[in-house]
Amino acid sequence: MPDNYFARYLPLLLHFVIAFAVAGAIVTLSWLIGQHKPTRAKMSPYECGVQPIGDARERFSVKFYLVAMLFILFDVEAVFLYPWAVILRELKMFGFWEMLVYIAIVMVGLFYVWKKGVLDWGAIAVKRGHV
Repeated sequence: MPDNYFARYLPLLLHFVIAFAVAGAIVTLSWLIGQHKPTRAKMSPYECGVQPIGDARERFSVKFYLVAMLFILFDVEAVFLYPWAVILRELKMFGFWEMLVYIAIVMVGLFYVWKKGVLDWGAIAVKRGHV
């Protein structure tokens, strides 16, 4: 092993240099060799095969953000199940009952959100007669 501390990071530095060189070479070659024939169809915005209508800065419904936050919240809560499952045998019945209480609290939160109508996106469209 070399005595210099920074010599240990030389392979990592070499890896980054090669990666950036290859990426830069690919982009440069594609720009030099590629065909540049812009047409109206190529320059129009593409949104999943649908012609764009209206302004791109359209406001999203608050329910969109609520569902996104709920997804993150319940996803993080699900992550707590994995460490519990790993040490379940050490915790014995105490750990089992504690996790049941935890899951019950999460289910109460999910039931509350469900009853508030946050997850029901179609109800407004049906009430207004759009569907």
